Amino acid sequence: MSKNKLTAEQSEALLKILQKRFEKNMDRHKDLDWNKIQSKLEASPEKLWSLNEMEETEGEPDVVAYDKKNNEYIFFDCSPESPKRRSLCYDYQAWEARKAHKPESNAIDRANEMGIEILSEEQYRDLQKLGKFDLKTSSWVKTPAHIRELGGAIFCDRRYNTVFMYHNGADSYYAARGFRGALKV
Repeated sequence: MSKNKLTAEQSEALLKILQKRFEKNMDRHKDLDWNKIQSKLEASPEKLWSLNEMEETEGEPDVVAYDKKNNEYIFFDCSPESPKRRSLCYDYQAWEARKAHKPESNAIDRANEMGIEILSEEQYRDLQKLGKFDLKTSSWVKTPAHIRELGGAIFCDRRYNTVFMYHNGADSYYAARGFRGALKV
């Protein structure tokens, strides 16, 4: 079996979880048809594997949009708090620059390993329109090059019923900061 492919049993189990979540949260994806989504997922085993990676780290992936132009369904991590992929620097460059107390990994490489993309600030704000997320945690988001070149990175959270964007050194990491991913299928 290849590394990035689920068994038939794993695929079936994941599809049941995703369908149940889809049906429970219809306000996130009005007017979308689960059967069409499931057909696309079954035709893309590598995407199903990535969704399983999101699920395994308690990201609770769910469909949040449909891109008509590209005929793609967009999944985001919809767990109430940042998924269980935390205590990570922003990227490899930041991880490598740490002299002591290096974390296990970094958010950008971990997302790439999972076959997903880290949310942009705009995507993060779109997610927050669907509910209240990261009330106790925070999530790294894609950082513009001009900020990253100066050693910084950005993250977001929700406090006081408001979505905030902050900055930190890209080499910082905290037990309550992870990242949320996006996947197009």
